[in-house]
Amino acid sequence: MTHFETMSERPPLRFWGWGYEAEQLSEEESASIEATVKMLIPQGGIEVPPPQLEDFDLPSPRQAVPEQFQEYVSTLPYDRLVHSYGKSYADMVRMFMREVEHAPDWVAFPKSEKNISDIIAYAEANNMAVIPFGGGTSVCGGVEADVGQAYAATISLDMQHFNRILEVDTESRAALIEGGMLGPDLEAGLKEYGYTLRHYPQSFRFSTLGGWIATRAGGHFATQYTHIDDFVESTRVVTPSGVMESRRLPGSGAGPSPDRMVIGSEGTLGVITQAWVRLQQRPKWKVSATVTFDSMKEGVEAVRLISQAGLFPSNCRLLDEMEVQWNGLATEACAMLVLGFESADHSLEAWMERALAITAENGGHYKKEDIVYSSEKSAKDKSSETSADTWRNAFIRMPYYRNMLVGHGIIVDTFETAITWDKFDALYTGVKAGIQQAIVELTGEQGMVSCRFTHIYPDGPAPYFTFLLVGDTTGKLENALQKWRSIKSVANKLVVSLGGTSTHHHAVGRDHRSGYEKQTSDLFRHAFTAAKAALDPEGIFNPGVLIDPRGKAVGITGVMGE
Repeated sequence: MTHFETMSERPPLRFWGWGYEAEQLSEEESASIEATVKMLIPQGGIEVPPPQLEDFDLPSPRQAVPEQFQEYVSTLPYDRLVHSYGKSYADMVRMFMREVEHAPDWVAFPKSEKNISDIIAYAEANNMAVIPFGGGTSVCGGVEADVGQAYAATISLDMQHFNRILEVDTESRAALIEGGMLGPDLEAGLKEYGYTLRHYPQSFRFSTLGGWIATRAGGHFATQYTHIDDFVESTRVVTPSGVMESRRLPGSGAGPSPDRMVIGSEGTLGVITQAWVRLQQRPKWKVSATVTFDSMKEGVEAVRLISQAGLFPSNCRLLDEMEVQWNGLATEACAMLVLGFESADHSLEAWMERALAITAENGGHYKKEDIVYSSEKSAKDKSSETSADTWRNAFIRMPYYRNMLVGHGIIVDTFETAITWDKFDALYTGVKAGIQQAIVELTGEQGMVSCRFTHIYPDGPAPYFTFLLVGDTTGKLENALQKWRSIKSVANKLVVSLGGTSTHHHAVGRDHRSGYEKQTSDLFRHAFTAAKAALDPEGIFNPGVLIDPRGKAVGITGVMGE
């Protein structure tokens, strides 16, 4: 493993891509990527090697670190690179291009709220922007230190030392947890008490509780407990104007909720240092099934009825024909539903039977062996994996595959939205056709556009689109980046114009801000700007994300620049 000089106490992250530096693909995975490249570029393409630390010549920090901060503030090249970007396609391809125009001047690793307050006070006095950093997994420009010309310098505020479970209330089934705790550490700590938060975004291994709250992250459950909102009981936020803490309550009708303003604020109001979250018993009963449909339309109708039946499946992911084909999940064209239930209290036969009856009434096909109960699944070996297992494993590993595909000039990316059922068909056909047309216009080839549901609600689904194309075969990755920008711009405009949200769980950041501005009213954004001004008078926290601070025209910055 390469040694990097760093102030971080976590295992070294791969600064240019997804995962820890020490993690490698298996031989089987590497062979699969080579086969994919050969299929997409049969004539042979390019292979730009991943960047090395010495490839970058970062400018010196614009502000010297005062003695009072030197114990926990770094200006080391590795630390600055890790905190320059998130993990979107655009972030990774710019790393492969050795292009880092806006590295943070400082990276702070505070160990106490006093450290945070001291950094904030210094930043206010010296016109320095402050960007909260949890796990750095943003895929929408949410942690990039591109804040325009209105600031003298930038500070990335890494919360890794805020990583403890402070209290567990077993009677109320809740826990007080610090905002910088990573998903695996959080779950390991709760397991000692017999509990789980059971919030598993794809970024689970590398993202934090504070990051989940700040970005309104979507998690494991397809229904009912879909967003982190459903688990938050109260929050504590350190702002330039002081500490804002809400009261622990199971629910309240007392005016606008302070927690709801914090959830989804994306680091623009302050730093989430602690939160009380609702816990669950660890599940004892699980059941899953795979159902196929002759068409996506049949599957959509079945899922709509399941969502409105009050069954609340934990998993209800519908994959369209292209998603099934691309992942090699069936020998014939079909849509596929990955369906699951879990409980800590009761067995699940009745729930699964009713859900399967609904699918059968709407053209669904399944076999008895496609229904797997937890006791059966625990005895299965790898050779007997179901199609659902195959897809799930590919989903979790996809960011690692993208690490390698970027250097071959291949663009693979995703975007998501949510839409009411009455508008879904128009959005689904419109988005797929629009992205496909954009790919053809840019490359002269078809590329691939697929869709699946990640979450479902009684009033609509959350469609998640994937697109894949050859971005460049000449070694000029800037060509691929420009194609990505064009497609991303088309996607942003399509999902909002067709009635969807600009983002369902990836957050707004800088990349989705143009869509957010179309989705929300001017009056609401003025109200939020005023709230930010009360908490952050100098506008130092994550400027350019969601809104511009009052008095500082940052504009929509970042890679999209719309």
